[in-house]
Amino acid sequence: MADLKMPELNSVIIAGNLTKDPVFRETSNNTPVVNFHIAANRRYKDSNNQWQEDVCYVGVVAWNKLADSCRDRLKKGSAVLVDGELQSRTFKTEDDKNRTIVEIKAKRIQFLNKNSKNHSSEEDYESSSNEDSDYEDNSFDKFLSDDEADLISNDK
Repeated sequence: MADLKMPELNSVIIAGNLTKDPVFRETSNNTPVVNFHIAANRRYKDSNNQWQEDVCYVGVVAWNKLADSCRDRLKKGSAVLVDGELQSRTFKTEDDKNRTIVEIKAKRIQFLNKNSKNHSSEEDYESSSNEDSDYEDNSFDKFLSDDEADLISNDK
């Protein structure tokens, strides 16, 4: 049997509402980062043909200019569409136990509320939303191997 290479694909698109206000901070080298959670609803019919609703809570992290945009525009209840990739990270809790979480590292965020802060009209919101929310975050590119960097540069 021939050796098969698994494609390297890690892509997520999800829409939902923020469950709390975003938490903004800067790293020790002044890199902006924001974390928030969204609730994504799913409606379906059960075996009795009755409508049910399921909620999936997902953590999101955004970096650099995207983090700044989130800080300025998002609050609890804001509707967003997040395009990114899954990432996991492990950290130690206060009681010295390891904890691993999986979250979405946002590449693009579309702000879906029309009455966003700093926007007086729908036209202003649409034009500036497209400028800032489509910002691609490449802050982790420095961690790529040469082969991975070549693959990405060939895609663009």
